[in-house]
Amino acid sequence: MELMGPEQLSRLVDEHAAALVLYARQWCATPEDVVQEAFVKLSAQRRVPDNLIGWLYRVVRNGALAAARAERRRRRHETVAAQRMPSWFAPAEGARLDGKTAAAALQGLPIEQREPLVAHLWGGLTFEQIGELTGVSSSTAHRRYLAALSALRERLRVSCPNDPKTSS
Repeated sequence: MELMGPEQLSRLVDEHAAALVLYARQWCATPEDVVQEAFVKLSAQRRVPDNLIGWLYRVVRNGALAAARAERRRRRHETVAAQRMPSWFAPAEGARLDGKTAAAALQGLPIEQREPLVAHLWGGLTFEQIGELTGVSSSTAHRRYLAALSALRERLRVSCPNDPKTSS
């Protein structure tokens, strides 16, 4: 066979992509990417493979297995790197707050809240600098920072001694 035309490739995508995604999903978390890559590889073939559908399934399977290995490797590297990183919270003598719990609560915040909080508290950035960094006004950065503090207090059930609304 000769080169595959765009119409034939489009028809193959329409007819087989959903089943290929389902097939790849059993091995990896990014099956759509794997299937897309398989069709890209198919379009780059000088000749259409003899057993075209079998070829697609084999390429998808190999891609999904490779993606799963890469994901496991990435997770393992991230875990090792995270264990080497110092904790965001150092336990204080007699502290009522557990550092792991606080870190988990911080990680659970939406990025729009977590980013200004970390940038201000740990990075020392002003709200104007945070606004420039995140593409918002300084007042929006400040509101997000305050929302993050409030959310953390609520999640950790901690009152703020300077806030009459949360003091016990």
